[in-house]
Amino acid sequence: MSRTREVVINPITRLEGHGKIVIVLDDAGNCIKAYFQIPELRGFEKFAVGRHAEDMPQITPRICGVCPTAHHMASTKALDDLYKVEPPEPAKKIREMFYNIFMIEDHALHFYILAGPDFIVGPRAPKEERNVVGVIKKVGTEVGLRIIQMRKNLRKLMEMIGGKTIHPVFGLPGGISKPLSQEAVETARKVSEEAVQFAEFTYKILKDIVIANKEYLDLITSEAYTHRTYYMGLVDEKNRLNFYDGKIRVVSPRGTEYTKFDVHQYLDYIAEHVEPWTYVKFPYLKKIGWKGFTDGEDSGVMSVAPLARLNTADSMATPRAQEAYEEMYETLGGKPVHHTLANHWARVIEIIYAAERFRELANDPDIESKEVRNLPTATPEEGIAVVEAPRGTLIHHYQTDPNGIIKKANLLVATQHNAARIALSVDKAARNLIKQGKIDQGILNMVEMAFRSYDNCHACACHSLSGNIPFKFYLYNMDGQLLRVVDSEDLI
Repeated sequence: MSRTREVVINPITRLEGHGKIVIVLDDAGNCIKAYFQIPELRGFEKFAVGRHAEDMPQITPRICGVCPTAHHMASTKALDDLYKVEPPEPAKKIREMFYNIFMIEDHALHFYILAGPDFIVGPRAPKEERNVVGVIKKVGTEVGLRIIQMRKNLRKLMEMIGGKTIHPVFGLPGGISKPLSQEAVETARKVSEEAVQFAEFTYKILKDIVIANKEYLDLITSEAYTHRTYYMGLVDEKNRLNFYDGKIRVVSPRGTEYTKFDVHQYLDYIAEHVEPWTYVKFPYLKKIGWKGFTDGEDSGVMSVAPLARLNTADSMATPRAQEAYEEMYETLGGKPVHHTLANHWARVIEIIYAAERFRELANDPDIESKEVRNLPTATPEEGIAVVEAPRGTLIHHYQTDPNGIIKKANLLVATQHNAARIALSVDKAARNLIKQGKIDQGILNMVEMAFRSYDNCHACACHSLSGNIPFKFYLYNMDGQLLRVVDSEDLI
């Protein structure tokens, strides 16, 4: 009788949140299945109930210390919608500028510190070298200091504009809490020039170290890291990428437009599936349906994040980003690109776009205006809003009583949208890489690379409607046969 055995990667590393990978091997040592399991719970949808809606831009950033600005902005925009108030144009421009500053800083964190060791140091390098220290050793102290200084300057500017770096306090329904000081305006204009230079510098590192390396390029384009799914992201009226506002566009695995809709219609297009072995939910395209963990045009599995955004957009809205966008697609064989590891390339292109857009807005005279808020007067009932978080499309949806007390909150975050594709990616990478029992730390890291390219945030992705954590015990004998399932409710 054949037996199976498991290899467990626990904890998985260089991501936001917690998780583990369970790899099941047959008796020949070949991977027959790999599970990407998220054992944590974040109950923020329950915490919100009974709170004032105006508290949400301060509550939701506490979900995650890496992407608090995304939640703050989505929540602030949801309050605009809840109170039916349109912010003045200067306030919208300051919000978008602030948001692009955040996108540069957050993408740089992932590229250099979380994902960078896999390419700059090497996917099979000793694990003690695959970290930020190893990256600095490889690129040199001068380069390392430049990376640190740029992130420091961006974060100081975010504090100057938003009140706090990690948990901003400037977004209010109908605008922002205060106009920009002259010092903030001048600092923004100076730092925006530095950001554009830093973006070009980062793109050069990507090209020189990753793209110019045939081994790495072959890895990016290999079947082990390829899935043909639907893609979703925000676009403006010209179908160009936009992080702050727009309509949600979905393209098929062939790159054709599947649908484009306003965020208020999201429940008509997106549904969620659950599995008993993880606490993250699996959104899918509702009209296609859940067909299991499979890709292709007949599957409702979709993807968000940088590569999805570029696949969804027809073009970029800034010139240098457009050049880099065209270069990526020309190198990788045209649109859409289905190679998961190409997310890192797309992420750097987004750094270029965010820096260029930051500079445009920093030099817009409107950001010096003192007219930064319209006071709300409508009775609240329901508010829905969307932004593009670094990790992909983020939707906040609040329902309140007439006094603005939250009755129900739904937070549909990027890592949830990506969850099914991440599960596919980890499973496929493990099946392709683990053969005949040949397993070492380098191979296991390459399995982790499959999820790392999405820049997961599982702190944001895990919710529970009931507010508790149900679980089951699965009891097996030595031959791998299931003997009994014990539900946790039976133990209480």
